[in-house]
Amino acid sequence: MLRKLAAIILAASLSLPIVSAADAAPKKDFKICWSIYVGWMPWGYLSDSGIMKKWAEKNGINVEITRINDYVESINQYTAGGFDGCSMTNMDALSIPAGGGVDTTALIIGDFSNGNDAVILKDKAALADIAGQKVNLVELSVSHYLLARALDTVKLAEKDITVVNTSDADMVAAYGTSDVTSVVTWNPLVSEIVAMPGAQKVFDSSQIPGEIIDLMVVNTETLRDNPALGKALVGAWYEAMDLMTSDTPEGKAAKEEMAKASGTDLAGFDAQLASTAMFFDPAKAVEFTNGTELPKTMDLVRNFLFSHGILGTNATSVDMVGMSFPDGSTLGDAKNVKLRFDPAFMAEAATATP
Repeated sequence: MLRKLAAIILAASLSLPIVSAADAAPKKDFKICWSIYVGWMPWGYLSDSGIMKKWAEKNGINVEITRINDYVESINQYTAGGFDGCSMTNMDALSIPAGGGVDTTALIIGDFSNGNDAVILKDKAALADIAGQKVNLVELSVSHYLLARALDTVKLAEKDITVVNTSDADMVAAYGTSDVTSVVTWNPLVSEIVAMPGAQKVFDSSQIPGEIIDLMVVNTETLRDNPALGKALVGAWYEAMDLMTSDTPEGKAAKEEMAKASGTDLAGFDAQLASTAMFFDPAKAVEFTNGTELPKTMDLVRNFLFSHGILGTNATSVDMVGMSFPDGSTLGDAKNVKLRFDPAFMAEAATATP
């Protein structure tokens, strides 16, 4: 799945028209987009199974869910106002829509990567051996962030390696060449590469738990004017979560459909779920969102983005874009909050009577 962030695409997205508060008003029809990744496959199933339609009708609205094959393009279209909500990582939510001026709320904290993203060396077993190597990865992506965090643990920095920007589509083939000795990527590519000769996984996202977070975000003004949208999306999502963990024929069939849609089988899908910390229980998602670690994580993320020149348009300070958290605290400019972590709708789902 293309969880990548390219600077050229970011620049393009920031030139797109922004959805203003005036555009967000009470309405009945909503559009949500998503892209292929193990933690986001339920969105396609919700659409195909009719679960989303049921929850939308229950709340008196219509919700259209659209799969977009290019991840970054889905974020660009959300940022431009083409969609009311979109699946994306915490890093990309901050850099593209929030950095571009679109007030955005993290409605659902779906999961965090717990091994899905990894640093892989060829014929070397220690992360420190990466020093002096060329490292192939999708530049300015969560892979780039993972690499920066990994280097910190062995007292290295990016100046000690050379980043080689490589498309995710080319990563497996690149590793198979004699010139490539180090890659950073995500599943299912990680699984393919570690099965190849000489591959050694020396660091993965389980070593920075809770930092690469997968979200469903929505336009803040749209959500405020249309709480029915939040209720419908959250209700449908947690019905899917219950189904996936039900150990029933229906639950197995649902996961098989998700696996097929993502290009694998049930065993492959379960293997990817094993390295994904899914918040199947809304109470766990609320606990994570309310936790003290989330602001610390977002501080790391914003500093990474700023140091690489991708925190908003012409950002002159790491504090340019504000973020708010459930306890009322903020990071960055409190007068320019553009990314909000609000567990209210998940909390309602956690206390709802089945």
